[in-house]
Amino acid sequence: MAGQSIVRVGAVNYLNTKPLVYGLAERAPQVELAFDLPSRLADGLADGRFDVALIPSIEFFLGDDYTIVSDACIACRGPVLSVKLFSRVPIERIESLALDEGSRTSVALVQILLQRRFGLRPKLENLPIGASLDDVTADAVLLIGDRAIHSPAGPWNEVWDLGDQWCRWAELPFVFAMWVARKDSDLDETAAALSAARDDGVAHLAEIAAHDSAPLGLTRPQCESYLRDNLHFYLGPREREGLELFYRSAVELDLAPAGVDLGWTHCNLA
Repeated sequence: MAGQSIVRVGAVNYLNTKPLVYGLAERAPQVELAFDLPSRLADGLADGRFDVALIPSIEFFLGDDYTIVSDACIACRGPVLSVKLFSRVPIERIESLALDEGSRTSVALVQILLQRRFGLRPKLENLPIGASLDDVTADAVLLIGDRAIHSPAGPWNEVWDLGDQWCRWAELPFVFAMWVARKDSDLDETAAALSAARDDGVAHLAEIAAHDSAPLGLTRPQCESYLRDNLHFYLGPREREGLELFYRSAVELDLAPAGVDLGWTHCNLA
């Protein structure tokens, strides 16, 4: 470790991230790991507080000097369980939408699905962190993360699992977040450690579930099923196709700038 530079790594402290950082501190002593909300991680990477961060995929489109540094990611190939739209009215009648401020990717995703499926562009408002659904009067509310897993009391006319809705519409996986750094960063050792930590985490989902289920109000089988069946942690060719479609759809709604080179040739991917 003598003379080895500290690498500041930012991750989210959600259940869905636990397999990605499993044993990372022991595997990569050069890593200084910190946890925050997805949107704040993106801000931290942009302003230099992090060298690598697990940022929402929409943020990758907004940074013209970013590169993906690992094939570890948070994705889904069907229902994701932890990103949901709760609507008090039929979906086609949504005029106002309250957005969980924790993830900008899910905010973009729900707008894309509503526009593509129903031609809707609802009025948007914020659902502050810590606020309950009773604190807003919007027609529909987007929730992400651990609290979305526990469906809040209604009455709800309709509930959308956004992972399921995307995969049915696009016929491709959806990528919520990736490990991202700047293109000029020399992070090969850390990148390898991130992929290896993911492999270890996927091999120890039962242990993660045993440790994290109770604080979240889940049984161990529920927790393990969520990690194993609802999430996908590998950024493969079809995940990249899904990411490209998400980018094109975001551009059409002015949620991302046009002309961004996703730069797979620059990414440290197999």
